[in-house]
Amino acid sequence: MRLGKPLLLAAPLAALAIAGCGGGGDETTAAAPVTTEATPTLSKEELISEGDAICREVNAAVGTIGANESEAADSTNQIADVYSGMVDNLKGLGEPEDEAGYAEFIEAAELLAQTEDEAKLAGEREDAAAMEEAEANVATALSDFQSAAAEYGFEDCSDEPSAPAITPGPGAESPVEEGGAEVAPEEEIAPEEEVAPEIEEEVAPEEGGGAGAEVAPEEGGGAEAGGGSGGVGPG
Repeated sequence: MRLGKPLLLAAPLAALAIAGCGGGGDETTAAAPVTTEATPTLSKEELISEGDAICREVNAAVGTIGANESEAADSTNQIADVYSGMVDNLKGLGEPEDEAGYAEFIEAAELLAQTEDEAKLAGEREDAAAMEEAEANVATALSDFQSAAAEYGFEDCSDEPSAPAITPGPGAESPVEEGGAEVAPEEEIAPEEEVAPEIEEEVAPEEGGGAGAEVAPEEGGGAEAGGGSGGVGPG
């Protein structure tokens, strides 16, 4: 009976030794730690400056697309994509130090992008009734977005979309308004070359002559200069 106890204790120890020696090829490597970039925190001034830069480009793009009414369905799709990208860019700016009103601004931007997507879907389905309703929702969402932007302090984000103005090149005259309509400036006409006036050669007076001197008559006879009444005598 005494010999059995050491055998019972030796069995678990042998198993542990075998487990420790074996499995050398099953070594596990520690996973590399995953690093996440911290979301930057921006001051209100920085957030407004960078956000307005995004909205400035969006307003110019939407205004340019909206000015082309030849392809209405395609324009709706492009505008929806522009607003969707705007929301992503605004969210990617960072977290504001002053959060008062910023969450409402982002929520209004997301709602605007959502209504634009609904208008895009209605256009693809060629559903006139749904398209009319979607356009009304877009107008309301755009107004709400602009109000939220103005309340937080944005300027460009609170403006209406419009195509960028074309700046005339150097030396070009600005268009003149006639009756409220802009008229393109007329082409400049090059001035005609000035012709130098011809200068008549002065005839030198005869020697000995002076003021009131008589001019020699031409061949064949003639009256004396000065308008004298007498004729030339004979001989």
